[in-house]
Amino acid sequence: MSTRISRNTKINGLLLLVVVALAVLPLVLGLGDHKEEPFTGADAEAETAITELQPDYEPWFSPLYEPPSGEIESALFALQAALGAGVLAYYFGLRRGRRQGAALAAADEGGAGLTDGAGRTDRAGGTDSGSPGSPEAPGSGATRSDAQGSGLSAAGPGGPAGDVRDRDA
Repeated sequence: MSTRISRNTKINGLLLLVVVALAVLPLVLGLGDHKEEPFTGADAEAETAITELQPDYEPWFSPLYEPPSGEIESALFALQAALGAGVLAYYFGLRRGRRQGAALAAADEGGAGLTDGAGRTDRAGGTDSGSPGSPEAPGSGATRSDAQGSGLSAAGPGGPAGDVRDRDA
């Protein structure tokens, strides 16, 4: 059996290598070695540039909260980034769930669902945990009727019910 790598896997691997290169190359090449603080933030760089260009510059605003140390400032920034990532992950997960729910609903309206050997359909798309031997019990021979009508067991072709095409005929 040959293992084929999908196009998405190749793209994800390439993107991962680019991110690692962006993080490691400045350290390896010694970029910023000539500075006192080589990897300061953009705010500090902007403040330095402004004071060099106009030494008498007065800021218009002052911060609402000034953290007592740089470590606390970094921790607050990391917390802000984590909250933003959580909001984005929630949004994309919600979108994906809605798309999958719509696809399941469309498939259910088209007659796809779980059926037992007698042709009864479980419209919820799952199995009930009924008593052993009941048509709804797991491993009882419930089959998924898909668009092609393959009649394969919900557990797959090697599952407890096996291929039921000959039985239904």
